[in-house]
Amino acid sequence: MAEQSWNARDPRDAGGDPRHTEGGPPEAACDDIARAWDELVATARRTVADGLVVGTSGNVSVRVGDTVLVTPTGVPYDRLTPSDVTGVDLAGRQTLGTLRPTSELPMHLAIHTTTDARAVVHTHAVHATAVSTLVDELPLIHYMSGALGGPVRVAPYATYGTPELADHMLRALTGRTACLLQNHGTIAYGRSLSEAFDRTAQLEWMCRVWLTASSVPGLTPHLLTPHQLAEAGERLRGYGQPT
Repeated sequence: MAEQSWNARDPRDAGGDPRHTEGGPPEAACDDIARAWDELVATARRTVADGLVVGTSGNVSVRVGDTVLVTPTGVPYDRLTPSDVTGVDLAGRQTLGTLRPTSELPMHLAIHTTTDARAVVHTHAVHATAVSTLVDELPLIHYMSGALGGPVRVAPYATYGTPELADHMLRALTGRTACLLQNHGTIAYGRSLSEAFDRTAQLEWMCRVWLTASSVPGLTPHLLTPHQLAEAGERLRGYGQPT
């Protein structure tokens, strides 16, 4: 796979004008890519700071045009700099950077090529991962499931980084914006990095609530009915300020 070094701040520092480099972004896109990379790195660092990821166990992506920027594999997020920008096209061919993309690239590309996602966040959040080992679907413990499209499913286990895992994930995501990955973690997407992160954090919180409630001896948590969830989901669509 041919790789090229490209600096997010000044593409010419990498040895040439990307407008004249096959697969490189046009000059007009350079600033957009630089800003997106900065936000991606900040989001990746936040997953660690908020306890959703240990070390480099999660990954983040954001789409800019036909380029998907991704966290590189095995690199601590606090070491990433603007010149470490890593990107691929929608077929997975590396077009930006010299660091190898995340090993979970198949999952990210599956979402970017089959949904309207602009950003994807994958974590190994503790409570969500624990729930993924216990059930096939997160019980309806809270109405915020409606904000993710409905009951959160658990994708069957498959080895990380494989097309099989990506296929399982896509089925679990049908009609949803987040799912659990059995014995693995979470994945969520959104129209922005902040939306994808917020959905990830919300899913981890709901998993924690269910684990906490279901651990009380002699008591069983009350769950919402599908009708109650649908009603809440309808109200959530009008939540917040108009855009």
